[in-house]
Amino acid sequence: MRPITGVFAGTIAAVLASASLFAVPVHAAPSVSCEVTSGRELERAEPEQVGLDSVKLESALQFAATRNRLNVQIFRHNCLVGEGLRNAETGNTPWNIWSVTKSVVSMLAGIASDQGRLDVAAPIDRYLPPGLGDAVHRSITVENLLTETSGMKVGVLSEGVTAVIPIDPHSAVQALSVELSNPPGTTFSYSQRNVDLLSYVIELAVGEPLQQFAQRELFDPLGIPRSDYYWASDRSGHTYGYAHLMLPPNDLAKIGLLVANDGRWGADRVVSADYLRKARTPSKANHCYGYLFWLGADCGEAPEFLPDDTFFMSGLGLQNVFFLPSLDMTVMWTGPFGNQTAYGPSGILAHAEELPHEFFRRLFAAITDTKVPTAEPYVEPPLEFDAGKLIDANILLAVFGIGPGAYPGCTVFDCLNQPLAAPFASIPPGCAILACVGNDPRTPGIRPIR
Repeated sequence: MRPITGVFAGTIAAVLASASLFAVPVHAAPSVSCEVTSGRELERAEPEQVGLDSVKLESALQFAATRNRLNVQIFRHNCLVGEGLRNAETGNTPWNIWSVTKSVVSMLAGIASDQGRLDVAAPIDRYLPPGLGDAVHRSITVENLLTETSGMKVGVLSEGVTAVIPIDPHSAVQALSVELSNPPGTTFSYSQRNVDLLSYVIELAVGEPLQQFAQRELFDPLGIPRSDYYWASDRSGHTYGYAHLMLPPNDLAKIGLLVANDGRWGADRVVSADYLRKARTPSKANHCYGYLFWLGADCGEAPEFLPDDTFFMSGLGLQNVFFLPSLDMTVMWTGPFGNQTAYGPSGILAHAEELPHEFFRRLFAAITDTKVPTAEPYVEPPLEFDAGKLIDANILLAVFGIGPGAYPGCTVFDCLNQPLAAPFASIPPGCAILACVGNDPRTPGIRPIR
C-alpha cells in the first residue's frame, strides 16, 4: 500500500527551496567505483572517495535515526558509503516493504516481457482462463495494469485490510468484479486490486507460480535465497502484488542497485534496459507515474529540489528506494513513518514528504564534487485530506460474496468451487503484519551457519 501522499491528499503546496535550478553536471570519473556482488556484503567506500563530506553525511544519518528510519543505506557509484545507526540489527530482518512490492512485480513483468512470454500491449483476455471476468475487464491491457489505469474503483483501506487480516479468497478474481469508474487506459487510479490482477496475469503468462518465477529469474541472480523472505498469498495461494513482500533491507538494497544499473548485475542481464526505460517514462494519465514506479521531483514524497531524473519505489510508512541517476546515487530506507506534522495522524498520512525533504537537504549539503541546490527547511502546507476516499463498502463486502462488487461464486468459504486455505494458514511462525522475527527455523530470516 503506497503512502497516501500524492494520491489522496490533493495538490501538495510547494515547499521553499533555493532559486537555483538543478543542472546535470558533467562528472569527472569517480575516484572510486564499486562492483555489485551477490554475496552478503556489498562493496563499500569512504564518503570522501566518492565526493561526500563524511561529517555532513553523518549528520544526515543521525537525523534519519531520529525519524523512525530503522535501516538506511546510501550508495554512490555502486559503493555503500552511508549506513543508518541501526543497520547492524535491522539489515537482515524481513520487513514489509508494502507498495515497494508493486515495483518488484513490475520488474517481474519486465523479465517475462523480455523473454517473450508477456505482451505488455496485449489485453489480459489473452492470458485469463475462458469465462473468467466480463468483456470489459478482459479488455484491460497489461500496460493498463502497469500504469494503474485499469479504471478500477479505489478504496485503499477496503482493498488492503482483508489481506492484512487475511481473509481474501482470491484477490485477482475479486479484482475482476471491482467496478470500473473509468474506461481502461484513460485515468490514473491507485488501485491495490489492479496489481493483484497483474501478478496473476504474470503467473498465467509464464505458466508457473509467481514466487517460483521470481526466485529463479530475479532473486537467485542477486544472491537472495528463498529462506530470506516471506511473500504473502491469499487463501487460493495467489501471491499479492500490491504489498506484503517481507524482505530484509540488505536484500532490498540489492534490488535497488539492480535498477540503478539499468537491469544489469555484474556481467549478467536480469531485466532489459529498454523495459526499465519504459518503466520510468511517465504515463499519459499521470506524469508522476510509470510502470509501478513513481517519477520525478515533487511527485509523491520526493522533494522538489531533487534532480528531474529522480524516480523511486514507494511503500506505506515511507519504505523507499530513491534513484538519482544524474548524481549516480541510490538511497534505500525502511521504517514506520517518522515525519513530523502539526495535523496528527491525518498529517502523517498526507504529508509524508516532510521527512525526505529534511533528509535530502542534509544529504545534499554533504555532496562536494557537484553543485546541487541548497534547500530551505520544510514548510508544511495546509491539510487537504479526505479519509472517505480510502474506503469503499462494496469492495469490502465483496470478500464475503455480498453486494454488487462480489464475483459470482467467490466468497470467504470457497471461490469458483475451489477449496480455500484457512486464514493465517500460510503465514510462517514469527511473521506478522510488519516483519518476520524469531528463531523458529520455518521463519524467514538470515541466520548464521551452525
